[in-house]
Amino acid sequence: MKLVVAIVRPEKLTDVLEALFRAEVRGLTISRVQGHGGETERVTTYRGSTVKMELSEKVRLEIGVSDHFVEPTVGAILTAAQTGEVGDGKIFVLPVERVYRIRTAERDEAAVTPVG
Repeated sequence: MKLVVAIVRPEKLTDVLEALFRAEVRGLTISRVQGHGGETERVTTYRGSTVKMELSEKVRLEIGVSDHFVEPTVGAILTAAQTGEVGDGKIFVLPVERVYRIRTAERDEAAVTPVG
């Protein structure tokens, strides 16, 4: 089992969600986050003061998947989130030691399988 964590542009979220649905990847958590990566720094004027904007708005997706769903999940995100410009985001694939579904106490593979 793996936890796929993706940081993507907010304007690409709908495309990513549609791609994940087509790849039959279900169950995810979405958070609005701020971050800084390789984007060039922006300077703007706010209330008469020059301010260096270092953080960009992003969306963080967390998706727990069985091992055989890792590649379809990553592929769907890569295809849908890519603009070819700096700031498209990152995907992290992390090992998961154990997962429990609270409602049924199912664990591991059964807990990350979508409920029918």
